[in-house]
Amino acid sequence: MGVEEIKRSSRQLRGTLDQELSQPKACFSEESNLLLKFHGAYQQDDRDERIERVKAKQDPAYIVMVRAKIPGGHLTAEQYLRLNRLAVELANGTLRLTSRQCVQFHGVLKCNLRSLIARLNREARITTFGACGDVARNVCATSAPLDTPAHRDAQALAVEITQALFPNREPYFEIWLNGAQLKSGTPAAPDPLYGDAYLPRKFKTGILVPPRNDVDIHTHDLGLVSHAPEGTVEGYTVLAGGGMGMDHGKAATYPHLARPVAYARRERVVEVARALLTVFRDWGDRTNRKHARLKYLVAEKGVPWLREQIQARLSFRLEDPRPFAVSTVADPHGWNAQGDGRFFYGLHVETGRIQDAGDRRLRTGLREIVERFRCPLRITANTSLLFCDLKAEDRAPLDALLKEHGIPLPETYSRARGMSMCCVALPTCGLALSESERVFGGLWDRLDSLLVEFGLEREPILLRMTGCPNGCARPYNADIALVGRGAGKYSLFLGGSQKGDRLAGLVQRSVALEDIPNALRPYLQRFARERADGETFSDWWGRTFTHVPAPHPSQFHEELERRLARPTVPTIEAP
Repeated sequence: MGVEEIKRSSRQLRGTLDQELSQPKACFSEESNLLLKFHGAYQQDDRDERIERVKAKQDPAYIVMVRAKIPGGHLTAEQYLRLNRLAVELANGTLRLTSRQCVQFHGVLKCNLRSLIARLNREARITTFGACGDVARNVCATSAPLDTPAHRDAQALAVEITQALFPNREPYFEIWLNGAQLKSGTPAAPDPLYGDAYLPRKFKTGILVPPRNDVDIHTHDLGLVSHAPEGTVEGYTVLAGGGMGMDHGKAATYPHLARPVAYARRERVVEVARALLTVFRDWGDRTNRKHARLKYLVAEKGVPWLREQIQARLSFRLEDPRPFAVSTVADPHGWNAQGDGRFFYGLHVETGRIQDAGDRRLRTGLREIVERFRCPLRITANTSLLFCDLKAEDRAPLDALLKEHGIPLPETYSRARGMSMCCVALPTCGLALSESERVFGGLWDRLDSLLVEFGLEREPILLRMTGCPNGCARPYNADIALVGRGAGKYSLFLGGSQKGDRLAGLVQRSVALEDIPNALRPYLQRFARERADGETFSDWWGRTFTHVPAPHPSQFHEELERRLARPTVPTIEAP
């Protein structure tokens, strides 16, 4: 069966999941594997073992990745400690922070899956429902715990939208929390918001308090930008149509930045979110999953059409979008004042993986910090971790704990390294074409040497790396993007922005991992030589390559040299 048929016949995402969870077989059926995503889990296998297991005529080493849905990335101290404990008891002993402010458990065996999800809900009060699948995903929100109405409202709105866009949770409670079971064969009523086929693809939401663009607002299906001119939040500018995924060499697929559509008063924003979701539900392409994201509707039908569709579903009149400005996507690392007499500490978690590895005992160190200070935490959309509500007298002991466990402080790594991000990729992601997380640190050791050579170690240069073109680490709007295309090979993209408001373009179709520093050398050298005083890499690129056309599908599939040789290049409306 196709994906749409499986969803429609699933009895509201029940399928045979409950029965298969009770069976000793190490894996799920194809249909259950698809439905499992809606419940927050992906069936995977250890790809490091594939070849040997095939030779031995053994089944793949099946495992499951479980994603916890955490609106705005907010965790209490007790929740974090529960997550840490569950990772040790029921997963591979690590936690993985994600680019959507979630937490992932890796290496979960099928026999432990029900226990993990049940305990997440009961002990940590955290759900996995809707963290994956063709529904509204985790709602991102500006993570800095600043004492302003706008920052508080962003977190509150993330929870409101999450609740408003949840699918019917009865099937989830039945399967994972021993709820009353719907009798087998009994028809299930269609979900009141999603119907019986849910969405054509995923639906991502981000909430921003400018100017710091820490949620990468232009990359979401729905972006909401706060306006609080007199201190109190009056409303939000609505953006729509962002999305990163594409396929190498297929011009019909491309990344796209969200465009301003309208402005809505604060009390109307949730209604707008529901309206946009239903437009996508009704108009998204269900015949081709590679063309199913909302971004293709926006790119092909335009903003005026989309606004008309949203307006027709609302009880009030939309206003025109209001201007806003962003500064950087980077997180605030180190010690920062919250504005209420307390402080927060921003920690760069390289690769997002919380684990003990050699002298860098990150998992143990973070557990001891949270146990000692009992501070709430925020996961950022750049996979950093913020320790919140700290006192001035906490500074020395917290710094000491970081050093004791070999956890790097901000002054010990380059600014670009602290801004960077990568996806998980091999050995667990089934879509990965190349390594990402496992080679990221080693690559950065070489790139840092290059930055030092040119005196650029304190420059805000945004680099992101993924193991495939689906774009989980949001590579296509970075200054430098490395996108996996085969074993040890990456496509090199340049020309995005550390503000997140410009798309990069393909520069070199295939670069070997070991050759990446040499491929970047001429651009970094030229930047160091030609830059104006205070000019960032992003601004230098925009000034130097002003003849590069506005975003167009060819930008992501044709190398820069070839694009520049063409007499004219069609453009699409800039965001």
